[in-house]
Amino acid sequence: MEDGRPEVVVAGHICLDIIPDLGGSTAGGSPIPPPGRLAVVGPAVASTGGCVSNTGLALQRLGIGTILMGKVGDDLLGRATVDFIRQYNGRMADGMIVAHDEHSSYTFVVSPPAQDRSFMHFPGPNDTFVADDVDYGIVSKAQLFHFGYPPLMQGMFEHDGKELEQLLRRIKETGATTSLDMAQPDPQSPAGKAGWHSILSRVLPHVDLFLPSLDEILYMLDRERFDRLETAHGETQIADYDLYAELAETLIEMGAAIVCLKLGEQGLYLRSTRDKRRIEAMGKGAPPAPAAWVNRELACPCFQVELAGSTGSGDCTIAGFLAGWVRGLSPAQVMNAAVAVGASNVEQKDAVSGVRTWEETMARIEAGWPRHDKPILLAGWSWNEPKGVWDGPRDKPEGVGYSNGARDSCVVD
Repeated sequence: MEDGRPEVVVAGHICLDIIPDLGGSTAGGSPIPPPGRLAVVGPAVASTGGCVSNTGLALQRLGIGTILMGKVGDDLLGRATVDFIRQYNGRMADGMIVAHDEHSSYTFVVSPPAQDRSFMHFPGPNDTFVADDVDYGIVSKAQLFHFGYPPLMQGMFEHDGKELEQLLRRIKETGATTSLDMAQPDPQSPAGKAGWHSILSRVLPHVDLFLPSLDEILYMLDRERFDRLETAHGETQIADYDLYAELAETLIEMGAAIVCLKLGEQGLYLRSTRDKRRIEAMGKGAPPAPAAWVNRELACPCFQVELAGSTGSGDCTIAGFLAGWVRGLSPAQVMNAAVAVGASNVEQKDAVSGVRTWEETMARIEAGWPRHDKPILLAGWSWNEPKGVWDGPRDKPEGVGYSNGARDSCVVD
């Protein structure tokens, strides 16, 4: 951060994860002892979780000056959350919001050997997060504001997303570029029953970069198709780029400038507005060559890694995207940075320790990092080997404007 000015502010959901070691549990094969019994377990690991921590810490590891703006209580867990961030980087906690007389959010992670994890989560002050909690003075000094997980924050989705709309509108008034990530709501929860089509229509005019996962946005826009895919869970899924284009076009019509869908092991899909003025009006974090981002359709496959864990993979992928964006890279370069950081993340079990420095990440790509088998795309798609992306049939940029005039090339200062 130059003169205390952050490049990015990351706000939204944060919690403290408490993960006991159940490898040596004496609970007779179950991590939960029967009533009246004691199970001896191993030491617990505590770390911060949620998008504020995962995306924010990953950005800092990538060399981007970042301030975190999550909300905690003035209790032991809240102090532990803030202390963890300060130990990582003291300035990052300058935007943290402490709510008096509230109990902090935590997640108890039950992860027995050779079994799926289960979670016990207390949302705490995430549910009371409102637009007035944000320090707009700090945001006004930043290029970009990223907000994550509104489906896990009651105040952000109730009343048809009124509070989320107000927050993003006020952020835009500071001149910052806005970025938004989502989360998968439980179908039986209030968030799962919320009117997400209406909420998105309300908030996306104030969102420059929209970065949800395919599952999240399909649930919100087309529940019937989401349910069909859920029913087919476990079967081999063929990439459906017509579906991705349909969803992205809907989101752009709702107001988003650029939509990037996280596709899990299939990588990323990007679609952008045809309106150059919308790109130019993105604020202080607008790209140096707006025309290169107009009317784009690209897909980027993942890099090959040995999987150790998937915790935080989506958040770190977003961190890679935003790190490339803030550095003024081209669309293809930004997407490659995103999948590279996401791939590095899954090489470790926790949320961020696998993320390498920006220089190490770029060197790994330039050294010829192998990719997963490229997805089978529909007619009209072509593989762009030098750029490491698929060019889509709707990829018709208005112009480039980078220094040497080559498509998707730019000079990085």
